[in-house]
Amino acid sequence: MPYDFGAKFDSGLTYTAFLDRHATPEQRRRWDDTFAAMELSAEQTSLLESFTREMKVVVLAGAWCGDCINQCPAFERFAKATDKIQVRYFDRDADADVAAELHTCGAARVPCVVFLSEDGQFCGRYGDRTLSKYRKMMSNIGGAACPTGLLTAEDERNSVVQEWLNEFERIHAMLRTSSRLRQKHGD
Repeated sequence: MPYDFGAKFDSGLTYTAFLDRHATPEQRRRWDDTFAAMELSAEQTSLLESFTREMKVVVLAGAWCGDCINQCPAFERFAKATDKIQVRYFDRDADADVAAELHTCGAARVPCVVFLSEDGQFCGRYGDRTLSKYRKMMSNIGGAACPTGLLTAEDERNSVVQEWLNEFERIHAMLRTSSRLRQKHGD
């Protein structure tokens, strides 16, 4: 039987509650600094404001995790831009049942995101890193990509935010065009 992320959603923590419970003061400062640096463009905000379907988002994370620090604040930015996105956090170590369901490449890697419909139906999963992050990592180990040194930390952050936003938009499009949900909402 598949894991019921819809039933698990309500026991998750909000962004602030997750950090209050699991982050050290230094980790919290790093999350706060990243959040402050992640400004959405007018186009990104407009896109999020156009969402019409409710989306529940389960995030498996670790307050200590650098990838989480550099990505998860974007989810909070998205949720602040629209009331259609609800995000709940689960700690990789404290929520072993969720972590076990979301192993990636044979391990409990974070962040890992599960997207659900308004009624808790599984829609998709994404994580642990975005493609731009993996490209950068590959260039550092001699992969196909060639580092140019032209990207700033801000450029990298903006790429990560946009890639995550693309995935949130894809899931919203799935929800918006779902025959089941269109029938339910009469649209």
